[in-house]
Amino acid sequence: MNVKYLIRLDDACPMMDRQRWQRMEDLLDYYAVRPMVGIIPANTDPDTMIDAHDDAFWKKANRWKSKGWCVALHGYRHVCDSFGGMQGMNPMWQRSEFAGIPLDEQRRRIRQGYTFLKEHGFMPRYFFAPSHTFDENTLEALRQETDIRIVSDTIGRYPYRKDDFFFIPQILGHAVKMPISGIYTFCFHPNTMNDEAFDKLESFLQQYAGLFVSFEDVDLDIVSCKAFADKLLSWLFFAQRKIRGLR
Repeated sequence: MNVKYLIRLDDACPMMDRQRWQRMEDLLDYYAVRPMVGIIPANTDPDTMIDAHDDAFWKKANRWKSKGWCVALHGYRHVCDSFGGMQGMNPMWQRSEFAGIPLDEQRRRIRQGYTFLKEHGFMPRYFFAPSHTFDENTLEALRQETDIRIVSDTIGRYPYRKDDFFFIPQILGHAVKMPISGIYTFCFHPNTMNDEAFDKLESFLQQYAGLFVSFEDVDLDIVSCKAFADKLLSWLFFAQRKIRGLR
């Protein structure tokens, strides 16, 4: 069985919980795991404003980059002002910053977020949206305003290609041994992790650190269209969410 794991860290910004993020950084450094970090360019979401503004944030972000951590464009303001998420391409939640928003406004948000990161020394190759929700207009906005062609989200076991975009699925919010072959992304939100969550992650890393790879290690040159088995998995995943009434 060929299993590889990836770690994605969401909601990095100058007002993040510095103590928890430092704990995560120290833990991943100890086990030589290189994650992807999603940076909110112009954060105005009060739920992610934990500490006072950190003037050294961008120096810290550049340190991540120097260690081989990937940086992703994580939306724009992290404010979900649309209820179109369930009609998007990855219907995880109803609220969205992108799905259901007109193309011109999505282009503005993507353009300004991308420009903001470039002004701070980053040329992100990856994108993922707040609440995991986006639509075809989001891809068109990325196409017109950026060089980003890799999205971290959707459901599946392996990366796949759709038109000129690559998708690296993200299926779980915690680390767990997967029973079948695949490349699995575990998504963590350090701002809200408690001691138990950190302890569980460390216990998993003690056993399986050797199975973790960087997003940059994923060979997209061999990626093709989404496999039938992954399409079925995606359908089943969203069907059970609908039955459970998750919105």
